[in-house]
Amino acid sequence: MGDIGAEVREKQTIGLARGPFQRFLRTIGPGVITGAADDDPSGIGTYSQAGAQLGFNIGWTMIFTFPLMAGIQEIAARIGRTTGRGISGNLSRHYPAELMYFVVALLFGANVINIGADLSAMAEALRLLVGGPGSLYVVGFGLASIAAIVFVDYSRYVTVLKWTTLSLFAYVVAAFMAHIPWGEALKGIFIPHVEWNGSFFTTVLAVLGTTISPYLFFWQSSQEVEEEKVDPKAKPLKWAPWQASGAFQRIRADTLVGMAFSNLIAIAIIVTTAATLHKAGVTEINSSTDAAKALEPVAGKFALMVFATGIIGTGLLAVPILAGSAAFAVGEACRWPVGLERQPKEAMAFYTTLAAAAMLGMAIIFMSIDPIRALYWSAVTNGICAVPVMVVMMQMTGRSEVMGEFPVQGWLRALGWLATSTMVLSVVGLALQWIV
Repeated sequence: MGDIGAEVREKQTIGLARGPFQRFLRTIGPGVITGAADDDPSGIGTYSQAGAQLGFNIGWTMIFTFPLMAGIQEIAARIGRTTGRGISGNLSRHYPAELMYFVVALLFGANVINIGADLSAMAEALRLLVGGPGSLYVVGFGLASIAAIVFVDYSRYVTVLKWTTLSLFAYVVAAFMAHIPWGEALKGIFIPHVEWNGSFFTTVLAVLGTTISPYLFFWQSSQEVEEEKVDPKAKPLKWAPWQASGAFQRIRADTLVGMAFSNLIAIAIIVTTAATLHKAGVTEINSSTDAAKALEPVAGKFALMVFATGIIGTGLLAVPILAGSAAFAVGEACRWPVGLERQPKEAMAFYTTLAAAAMLGMAIIFMSIDPIRALYWSAVTNGICAVPVMVVMMQMTGRSEVMGEFPVQGWLRALGWLATSTMVLSVVGLALQWIV
């Protein structure tokens, strides 16, 4: 009887694994997780400020940035899958050491500041919901993020990340609670509107810096390497060219879904704050938690709860990815053993760097540093860092000694250079704002 029962349970388990949702979870990968991580608490703050300040008129930027994001992230993923190394690993082997250290140092610094800002937003969101000491929550969230990425088995950890992406649907719920005039909202999304003043262009630059961030390039590229290592049949495409067609199709589908998901959530945040805060005359939002607090008097306490819960969920997704991408960048640059599939004792320096990035982010909260200023400087550093990284990526993907017989060509290469040019212009525009 026991054997029959075990057989029945096994069949039931197999049946569940073959369900449509389970099949979808197995299909999605680094692209979807990367896209979701793009909507971290600092990103939520940027989108909330954009919607509150400019209303529906800023929604079109999400349509504009989608192909740029998708293109550059697919290029980053192709680097990892083709070469078997992440961006930093290829930098260390094909470019001057000075350039590599410059890029890695910029990325590490930007990630640490971003971690601190995200932890602060998560702690403040939890304090809004249940009260209590925010500093204790910062430590708790920081240590939980470190423990999850260091001690949880890689395959299980990736599954946790996939489930955590569902927290972003809180903002879709918030959008439907906001009684949005969809005609006006759709006009703002699909018809570009430009205001010739400094505040408008500053907001556009902030949106660009939030959606196209270098830590996402490093993370997705390194995760393609991770996925290849845990699959015994997969090999770097330079040495297994027969796998290229299927790999590139999967990368494209995964990246398109991930970036579309990211921008859908961003649109939900923009239209929610436009329909509530902007309409109510609230145009200054300095953080994601400010947006949550401001929503309560105009959309009710439940809207505050939904928004705050989303901040915590997205932070739990983003903080490990920020710390992980910093560790991958440093570890590959120094040619250490790296990888989340390794046990801590097998990659001690890699995991120590990961923990150090998170701990330094936590330390920022206990210094006399304004978290809002930290967010601002994180965005500035990310924008500055993105330019050399994207230029090097585009140059790298055209070199046969790096990419073998799979250089990035055609429309994807043109799209990558368009994204790079857009980021160059955004940084120039930011510099002009400082000068003027």
